[in-house]
Amino acid sequence: MGNGIPLAFKGLFWQNKFMNNDAIPILLDTDIGTDIDDAIGLAYLLRQPRCRLLGVTTVTGQPQTRAALADAICRAAGRTDVPIHAGQDVGINLGVVQPECDQAAILSRHPHRPPESFRPYTALGFLREQIRAHPGEITLLTVGPLTNIGLLFTLDPELPRLLKRLVMMGGVFTWSVRGCPREWNVRCDPIASSIVFKAPVPELVAIGLDVTTQCRMPTAEAITRFREIGGHLNVVADAAEIWSRKGRTQITFHDPLAAAVVFQPDLCEYLDGRVEIELKSDRLAGASLFDGTAADKPHRIAHRVKPDAFLNHYFQTLAQ
Repeated sequence: MGNGIPLAFKGLFWQNKFMNNDAIPILLDTDIGTDIDDAIGLAYLLRQPRCRLLGVTTVTGQPQTRAALADAICRAAGRTDVPIHAGQDVGINLGVVQPECDQAAILSRHPHRPPESFRPYTALGFLREQIRAHPGEITLLTVGPLTNIGLLFTLDPELPRLLKRLVMMGGVFTWSVRGCPREWNVRCDPIASSIVFKAPVPELVAIGLDVTTQCRMPTAEAITRFREIGGHLNVVADAAEIWSRKGRTQITFHDPLAAAVVFQPDLCEYLDGRVEIELKSDRLAGASLFDGTAADKPHRIAHRVKPDAFLNHYFQTLAQ
């Protein structure tokens, strides 16, 4: 799609591509605006022809500003049809863990709905409505702290069973617990994370830090490639430049990997077992403990990844 094509026509093009029989309905829950990988993951979903993006919800500090940032990326892709809702800013037991949305600094340069136009705390109602309207069909993709989802499953305990599956970027599973290796999305709200892992979701797939950290690229190279593709990737490139100002020379594709395996699961190899979230120990709270020998195995974790295959798939999808 050349940059000279009007955004409205681009949007119609992608919406038409979604009208295929193997399209996957997706709800994305994200803390976009802190690490750059959320924006990179959303950019992928907007170009993935098999993704039917039903909506985006935001979580952690300044959720309305995060919603505006997601809106800027969607609008740059010609997608004004994607519902975006602000979620919870305060975790169940750790308060506000990300008070700032640094990448909001780019909003003055890109069309978007202002943060105040997003009603606060509407994410849970929207997620509940969508899941109940599409029983057994939706893949819930979570790439931020699990506060929204933990509260959602608590308020409506039947909802987990109505999903097709839940795919998350979260946890760390194959490193030793010694030294307390805890992944950010899980440890930001351990109680919410525990609720999610205990919920009766038909299929729960966790893509952990031990796998995602193998998918990296120099920041400067990634920004160059985003600008070469253009379109909504220019918004992502601007956000990446803000993010890189603190000396971050490598981008790790945590969230994009979780998004990609929804459509191409063979990018990773998996183990089945049970995940428990540590809640009793202050030092280890939020550690994700995987037991591959459990009698019941309700959880699937990524065990290995093919980094080159993933990066090729990611950029080939963006270039379509």
